Amino acid sequence: CTDFRTISAKIKMLPSRSAGVASLLWSAACSGCRAISRSSTALSGVRDGLQGTVGNTPLIKLGSLSEQTGCTIAVKAEQLNPGGSVKDRAALYLLKDAEKRGLIKPGGMVVEGTAGNTGIGLAHMCKALGYKCVIYMPNTQSQEKVDALTVLGAEVRQVPAVPFDNPDNYNHQARRYAETLDNAVWTNQFDNTANKQAHVETTGPEIWNQTDGKVDAVTFGTGTGGTLAGVGTFLKSKNPNIKVVLADPQGSVLYNYFTNGALQRSEGSSITEGIGQGRVTENLKGSPVDYAVLVKDIEAVEMTFKLLHDEGFFVGASSGLNVAAAVQVAKDLGPGHFIVTCLCDSGQRYYARLYNRKWMEGKGLLSAIPEHYRSSLH
Repeated sequence: CTDFRTISAKIKMLPSRSAGVASLLWSAACSGCRAISRSSTALSGVRDGLQGTVGNTPLIKLGSLSEQTGCTIAVKAEQLNPGGSVKDRAALYLLKDAEKRGLIKPGGMVVEGTAGNTGIGLAHMCKALGYKCVIYMPNTQSQEKVDALTVLGAEVRQVPAVPFDNPDNYNHQARRYAETLDNAVWTNQFDNTANKQAHVETTGPEIWNQTDGKVDAVTFGTGTGGTLAGVGTFLKSKNPNIKVVLADPQGSVLYNYFTNGALQRSEGSSITEGIGQGRVTENLKGSPVDYAVLVKDIEAVEMTFKLLHDEGFFVGASSGLNVAAAVQVAKDLGPGHFIVTCLCDSGQRYYARLYNRKWMEGKGLLSAIPEHYRSSLH
């Protein structure tokens, strides 16, 4: 009404210390105007529950690496999601997809096979939305992830780590268990393309907007393929010249697949968790990947500790792999380019392994950590 516009204009003209006068002006307004004011204040900047806090993570320039390469190297700080990892995005969209398709009703059971982070994201969402949660995970994953899932109320079933073509693979066990239950859903993060859609609708647009459309390349390690495929699909729709680069750990098939078309594992194995694959998932199929880079554990580990000591980020080895890949892409493209990747999760989830001197020594990776960074080991 005219009354609302007039009073608003008068308040804007008041000195900053005139709160009392502003209060008197509002008390003179009609009840409808006061209601509009209260509603606007209540909604401004307020997120809708835990699920409303997923995404919109900051994009942060890494100063030392940008200076070293002559490029802008920036990271999406995905460890700042409410469940502590990039997988919160997929978890939310997998649950929204199940609800939309009528696969689960209030109080139902969510079942997933996961290396940990998607499970943690799902467990958070299940608590917030009133579902129960059962997680199947390989028994090779960090104890910190198991402990987090337990605190969040998930039932954790650790099973032997076997290839996907083995019927006892953790994903197949999760699917079979869900099929035995009423009002339960196997969210199927690897082959349910709601995972990819999360990044088409959120991560990709965020990167485009945060860089003012000036991003030249993105690179991510890949487990389900959702992040790389979703971000790549969106960004290519805005600018087909943006490079989409898959970062792969040793022991995975994806570097060879995107380099020479062969589903052949690269030499060795990796301590990184949740990335690397033995197949091409439905999320990854048809993704606009320009090329792949192979990142060895010694490179990922060194970068992880460089991020801690030179940039202040306490993260896991998959984040180190991502940033090491971004440096490689920067060298490939040359100075003056804008490369984006992400920090996947916190180093707290790997404290007993990655940040343990004896464990790293047993893996033959202590030498990958420069001497002046080893003060962080326990």
